[in-house]
Amino acid sequence: MDSQVRQNYDRDCEALINKMINLELYAGYTYTSMTHYFERDDVALPGFAKFFKKNSEEEREHAEKFMEFQNKRGGRIMLQDVKKPERDEWDNGLTAMQCALQLEKKVNQALLDLHKVASEKGDPHLCDFLETHYLDEQVEAIKKLGDHITNLTKMDAGNNRMAEYLFDKHTLDGSS
Repeated sequence: MDSQVRQNYDRDCEALINKMINLELYAGYTYTSMTHYFERDDVALPGFAKFFKKNSEEEREHAEKFMEFQNKRGGRIMLQDVKKPERDEWDNGLTAMQCALQLEKKVNQALLDLHKVASEKGDPHLCDFLETHYLDEQVEAIKKLGDHITNLTKMDAGNNRMAEYLFDKHTLDGSS
């Protein structure tokens, strides 16, 4: 049965919103994996854990926001299985940040693709929603990850555990 509140909401946009929900949940799941890797007693980098936990919470909030939008527009939420993260071991902070950057770029491209379809389908509400809640935030997240990767690389933190520890403590505000 169709929703009585559905208006100017194309089925392609509805389907892409459902894909975005799944992608945001996957991103949150991946960041949760990273969080708990850095909390392990044999890794013990609380700043990295805190950083990735915050990202995980944000991604789950994004998924919730998309679900709320889907309901407001009269779409139907079709949850799918959430894929397992690509790895269980994150090696070091630099590797995890590089993986996170690729993930954020993937999410950003999916948002841009959704915005393009919404624009082509003449859906100003969806375009505004994406512009207001997601696009700028994605650019900022990508920039922050890029900055962290640059600094970790300059410190040779992928090969230098002391540099990684100092980055964790001083840049990511990990306690000692």
